[in-house]
Amino acid sequence: MIGELGDAIGSRVLESLGRTVGRAQERRPLPVDLLESDDAYLAVFDAPGVMKSDIQVRFDDGAVVVRIDRFREFREGYEMQFPGRGLSLDGRVELPADATVDPTRATATLKSDGTLHVRLPKVDEAGAGSGEPESVNVDDGEGGTGDATDADGDASA
Repeated sequence: MIGELGDAIGSRVLESLGRTVGRAQERRPLPVDLLESDDAYLAVFDAPGVMKSDIQVRFDDGAVVVRIDRFREFREGYEMQFPGRGLSLDGRVELPADATVDPTRATATLKSDGTLHVRLPKVDEAGAGSGEPESVNVDDGEGGTGDATDADGDASA
């Protein structure tokens, strides 16, 4: 009886702690690197444990905005003890103030290493895209869209 009570209390404590850890993860922005080449900007976001359908990418007022809504799979024969992974994750990276890009030609690729690559081609001032929010479709990195693949077998961004 006392052992069962101890197990029940222990499970509740672990569950509560796990939910707290998950909420803390959801409040932190996704880590991101912003790179620049002569012809494009590349934002590389950490996207752990996600599928293409979990990701929303937008270009909004000079920034790349990412929203990830991931789901926990049911694992037959297992019961959740510590739900510590955040399910709703957000990230944002501001482009330099003088950046002029064409968000209508942006690409987003989910790589097999758990990163999301968002590429925004540069344009000259005359061809700059609007400041309106633009959604970007996400490629699953399998190369099925006709994109070339790199040495790792990931679709090129």
